[in-house]
Amino acid sequence: MAADVIDSRSIRGAPSRTAIALVTLALAVGSFAIGTGEFVIMGLLPEVADTFGVTTPGAGHVISAYALGVVVGAPVIAVLAAKMARRTLLLLMMAIFAAGNISSALAPTFESFAALRFITGLPHGAYFGVAALVAASMVPVHCRVRAVGQVMLGLTIATLVGTPIATFLGQLLNWRAAFMMVGGVGLVTMLLIALFLPKDKVDEGASIARELGALRRIQVWLTLGIAAVGFGGMFSIFSYVATTTTQIAGLGTSMVPVVLALFGIGMNVGNIVGSRLGDLSIKGTIGGMMVFNVFVMTLFSLTAANPVMLCLCVFLIGCGFAACPAVQTRLMDVAADAQTLAAASNHSAFNIANALGAWLGGLVISWGFTAASTGYVGAVLSAFGLIVFGISVALERNARTP
Repeated sequence: MAADVIDSRSIRGAPSRTAIALVTLALAVGSFAIGTGEFVIMGLLPEVADTFGVTTPGAGHVISAYALGVVVGAPVIAVLAAKMARRTLLLLMMAIFAAGNISSALAPTFESFAALRFITGLPHGAYFGVAALVAASMVPVHCRVRAVGQVMLGLTIATLVGTPIATFLGQLLNWRAAFMMVGGVGLVTMLLIALFLPKDKVDEGASIARELGALRRIQVWLTLGIAAVGFGGMFSIFSYVATTTTQIAGLGTSMVPVVLALFGIGMNVGNIVGSRLGDLSIKGTIGGMMVFNVFVMTLFSLTAANPVMLCLCVFLIGCGFAACPAVQTRLMDVAADAQTLAAASNHSAFNIANALGAWLGGLVISWGFTAASTGYVGAVLSAFGLIVFGISVALERNARTP
């Protein structure tokens, strides 16, 4: 049973509610740091470009460098650290992240800055994956999705609070100060993990070969496909939402932060509600939210010219994040005894979704369609995600049929 696998490397003894809350807080602060560090660069690209004497689009390559680090680092670290205690691995991942951000703030050249962003992205997926496993191991089976969602709450809060604060700090002082701040939060996370997360024992059967076994499971690949394709729709819209706001809805540039804030609020609401729904039915939450996304993203394209409907749809699209904790938990279930690699790879899949959604949205716009058409792109991607999910469920059902 999947729950037995989760508990096999869990913290010894039944932790109290206070202990669980403190560990969750420590892990969520790390999620907050990573979320802030990932997105803050988007608001500081002009300042970075001026410092290094490159164009703003050229400076945007550092975003790709970080994303590449996430995609590469998650599976590689998860496999190489198969025989490492989870507490030790979390501390190591956050140490790399903190050092990467502090070093980024001190980078003397654009090339070194890009290289450091790649390095900083390496621990991203492994941290989230292991943090989710630790959180789920401390609570009863029927509360696992909620525990995973509480860790991810740090990420969603980062989009609403952390990134704007870091961006403001970077614009007020210098972009380097923003990365120093993120590095500082990383160091705080290390302290909290060291204080509140008890030492754990490595499962005696843990090995690189066992972790690689996840790659032989079709359900792992299908669940990663749900994340890589199904969530691409959200990014296809979010990447061009500023253009939609000003050019389609006719709102001033001053309203763009408001619309972005609505998206962030939606992500937080979705994370909280989706975590509770996931504990009732993981598959029902994933399938239901994919259907929800198809409807809302289509509505976005049809009504984007109306400012009120634009704001409502952006909020609801953010709520689509509700499926994320359920997808993360399903990966932990279908991976059996190779959970670290599967859980970490989920965030590689999300970065693929980010790249895929932004690319397809931009492609449609380059063909002459309006920015509002990104909603149709998102609806199609969500529909494909729903199809992949349907295949996953059908195969699972057939496997159980005598």
